Order: sequence, then structure tokens, then C-alpha cells
Amino acid sequence: MHEYHNQELKRLISECLRERPDSYVIQELFQQFPTSTELMDVTEQELTTINGIGRGKARQIIALLKLAKVLTVPSQDQYAIRTPKDVFDLLEPEVRYQAKEHFICLFLNTKNRVICKEIISIGSLNAAIVHPREVFRAAIKRCSASLICAHNHPSGDSTPSTEDLILTKRLREAGEIIGIEVLDHVIIGGNRFYSLKENGHL
Repeated sequence: MHEYHNQELKRLISECLRERPDSYVIQELFQQFPTSTELMDVTEQELTTINGIGRGKARQIIALLKLAKVLTVPSQDQYAIRTPKDVFDLLEPEVRYQAKEHFICLFLNTKNRVICKEIISIGSLNAAIVHPREVFRAAIKRCSASLICAHNHPSGDSTPSTEDLILTKRLREAGEIIGIEVLDHVIIGGNRFYSLKENGHL
């Protein structure tokens, strides 16, 4: 799966607009939309509020971001999630050295293949601040049939906290109302993982 990070997006947009990466326009763009998730969802109207970006440049940026978004979607022949170990194998390299909790959702189609992977929030050393509306807004936007939540414990201990259990219950209940099933919540700590589904919490 090809992931675009801010540095790569900055380079692509700079080349597209023929601007230097350290120019005012590029710096202002990435200051107003600091994460790749925010940037991917930017509108033409939001872009034109930045001095130096007119409708023409805004449309160029939107077109580039649409292309980047297409390229970040994994092949439908890959990343079928059958077990919590599949989730661990996919995400562990990404969160291995993170000092903060990253709450990530895998959005799946009806065949349990990954449509998209998205970081929903980045928390402190011991708590990820997540609201169900953020999770399901993203799930609906991706036309997901179901989803799997995951986050890392920088401490290396994959045991769920009380907050993890409460959040999982809230997400499950919200999913039942909306009609998008939460299949699992996997906690990654060091080289181990804990599946709340396998341990009877879902």
C-alpha cells in the first residue's frame, strides 16, 4: 500500500504549483491543514482563502489530491483481514516506534478486504482521544461495510485499559445503530497484540 506523508505531499504540490517547498503559499497551506487527512479532505473554497491560491491553483491542488487518494487505496487483491494477526501484521511496522497512541481504523468491504486505512486520532502517551462520530463519519465516507479499530500502547503492554473497554463498547453500540459493524479492536503493544473480540469484549 502506498502511503502519502506530508513531506511527499508538499513536494508533489510544490511541483504542481511550481512553487518552492519553503514558499509562503506552501508553508501557509500546510500550516492550515497540518495532517495528510485534513489536506486530503480540503475543499476548493478552503484553499482559496489562502493568499496566492486562486481558483485555478485550488483546482490543480484538488486534482492532485484526488489522484493521491486513489493511489493510497490498497489493491483489492491484498489485505484481506481474516484474523487479528492480519491486523497486527499490517499495522505493527507503522506504530512500532511511535511515542504516542495512534488510533487507526481499517475500513473494509463486504469481503473483509481493506478499502482504506486512516489515522483517526493521535493521543498522549497513555490515552487516545477518539469520538465515535469521527470513526463513523470516516466509515460512511469510505462506503465501508464494516471496520476494525486498532491502536498502539507505547508502553509495550497490549492489555486494554478501562478507557479502551469503554470506547470499544461505545463504538460497537454506534455501529449497531448506523449499520456498520465493528468487527474488532486490536491493541498493539511491543511485538504483541490483544484482540478485544477474541477476549469477549465485542
